[in-house]
Order: sequence, then C-alpha cells, then structure tokens
Amino acid sequence: KMEEFLNLTQLKTSLKEAILLDYYTAGFWWAKEMNFSLIQLSGFMDLLNFSLENLSGKHMTLGDNLKELERAMSGIGETESEERDDLNLFSIEQAKAIIDYLVTSLFQHYKAYEYLFHGHREEPVISNE
Repeated sequence: KMEEFLNLTQLKTSLKEAILLDYYTAGFWWAKEMNFSLIQLSGFMDLLNFSLENLSGKHMTLGDNLKELERAMSGIGETESEERDDLNLFSIEQAKAIIDYLVTSLFQHYKAYEYLFHGHREEPVISNE
C-alpha cells in the first residue's frame, strides 16, 4: 500500500525508491506503535515528509532543517513551506519522542541522505541474470 501511495514505480531497480519506502514505512509503524490517533499519524507522516523535502527539494543544510523542524514543532511563526498547526496535535512527551525519532532516523544519517538525493553517480547496468 505504501508503495502505491508514494507512487514508487521502479522499486525493484531503484535504490533511492527502496530507501524512501523503508523510511516512510518505518516511520508509519513507529507512529502506530506509539498509538497515535489517525490525525496524529497524519501529522507525524507530514513531519517526516516535511523534513525529507527540506533536504531533497530545498537542499537545506542539517542546521537549517533542524531549525525548520523546531519551528514546525513549536508553532513559532511560519515555516518556509506553510503555516504549521502541529503544536496542538501532540503532547510534550510525544513531541520529544518524535524529535528523538527524527534524529535517529534522518538527522544522524543526513550525509547519506544528501548523497542519495544530490550525489552524482553513474546508474549501474543490471542484466537479466
């Protein structure tokens, strides 16, 4: 289902798509284990996408992305993409857990994700074998 929702069409041959599927699927199951409500789950997935889009689409540095996450989570002002209303969705404990999750799932591996989205590399040729 996640593959269809994300419109991943080259999952079997694209390392980038496989990594994105893993990123979103792991986040979804983590949020389910946290017993988030449907609205909270949607807000959390939006935060995952928001942070990843800041890296992939806006080429934000780690520091800038962390600042945007702070703004989004605290509800201070507007982020670069849109006004956020995530402050009312989560308790303080849930917000801390979300930040911890994003640190371990995305921000600790920021250089690897930067390479995934912005590194220049040759596409390998895969044979029928």
